[in-house]
Amino acid sequence: MTVRAVLWDVDDTLFDYTGSDRAGALRHIEAEGLLSRYDTAEQALGLWREVMEVQFARFLAGELGFREHRRERARAFLGAPLGDREADAWFARYIAHYEAAWTLFPDARPALDALAPHYRQAVLSNSGTRHQKRKLRALGVRRRFERVLCADRVGWPKPDPRAFHAACAALRLAPGEVVYVGDQLQGDAVGARDAGLHAVWLDRTGEAAEAVVPEGVRRIGGLGELPLLLRGVIDFGAPSTFG
Repeated sequence: MTVRAVLWDVDDTLFDYTGSDRAGALRHIEAEGLLSRYDTAEQALGLWREVMEVQFARFLAGELGFREHRRERARAFLGAPLGDREADAWFARYIAHYEAAWTLFPDARPALDALAPHYRQAVLSNSGTRHQKRKLRALGVRRRFERVLCADRVGWPKPDPRAFHAACAALRLAPGEVVYVGDQLQGDAVGARDAGLHAVWLDRTGEAAEAVVPEGVRRIGGLGELPLLLRGVIDFGAPSTFG
């Protein structure tokens, strides 16, 4: 079956979420006068990451809405029972620092450009739709994607196969006509493979040196490898109507 579309993860695949979040969080913690509570900046950032992972998991499980998960992140990090407005204001101050640090990975735009003449392109993310659309516009790449599909609107988070199937249905393509590219081995690559898509794992950290790459998953170390991989493995599909 000819592949016709590339479906993308965003955070830590195209967008340097980890680097942007780290820089924004540290500036926020310093600006709020909180750094002195910790022995080191790494200790503060470790707690920040831990709180984010716990509360984002609650969002993915449907326990919290996107805004509510942000409020809970503020409360948990501060260890304080903030009201909604206070939590919103505190988190908004972090967002200002975080957004100032937003950046694409250097290989993201060239990869999007290289694939544009050959494939339709879309996004499937576990984040909030409004947030991801805004981020992609700010980064100057929103128009590259035919659809931006996120867990809050799709109804299921990755790696639930229904999330991948919903994205394929939105594109009016069969799973076998779609390649999924993401940085998470299980949540992105294995999930996509098990849903019947072609799965590409973006291993920027070199994790594959210590992990067995599952059957049916193709590994790349950077997005510059993706066009060549697709050329070598899969015939090009129909020309894209989106550039």
